[in-house]
Amino acid sequence: MNNQYALVVFSGGMDSTTALLWARREFSGVSAVSFSYGAKHNARELAAANVICRKLNIPRLEIPLDFIGKYFHSSLLKTGGSIPEGAYNETNMASTVVPFRNGIMLAAAAGLAEDSGYSAVILGNHTGDHAIYPDCRPEFIDGMARAIGTGTAGKVKLLSPFCNMTKGEIAALGAKLGADFSLTWSCYNGREKHCGRCGTCRERKEAFREAGIPDPTVYED
Repeated sequence: MNNQYALVVFSGGMDSTTALLWARREFSGVSAVSFSYGAKHNARELAAANVICRKLNIPRLEIPLDFIGKYFHSSLLKTGGSIPEGAYNETNMASTVVPFRNGIMLAAAAGLAEDSGYSAVILGNHTGDHAIYPDCRPEFIDGMARAIGTGTAGKVKLLSPFCNMTKGEIAALGAKLGADFSLTWSCYNGREKHCGRCGTCRERKEAFREAGIPDPTVYED
């Protein structure tokens, strides 16, 4: 185990939950940071994040980024259009891109980590995001890692342990680490149940199928 502390960017979804458990295994101490930025599913995500961290006894800080919902444009945001249904691919999901979202969140997380004396910031992005979200791609992670390392004088490093893994592989790892995926939230619509039709719900279903583990999610459809 690494005798240092890590800060996990934690949405309350499958990937970040697995990242939280991975970090708990790899580091001697772990905290989580979540962001409220005006997304349609923020309330459901943050509620899930709170429950998961309380269950795991991991401290979590919630930071408001209200300016994103106010000034940016995306169907993911409350101010945007409808969430697309259907396949999780670039053509269908392009409208859900929130400009430089991960860059903004990682900058805040890096500053928080440096201020707290933590040595690492962890992001749970994966290969399925690469085609759709430019701030999830390996070249972005590499660039941000350099910027964070330089900007903190080498005190904080950015880790992306799942950058070259599929969501199914992440689900399998999470199950191995003891993740309770029934507590996680994925659906971009943010209603009472997962809709089962949007791209993220379809990706969630496929991840469980690929991992060969039961899907505990309650879907509308």
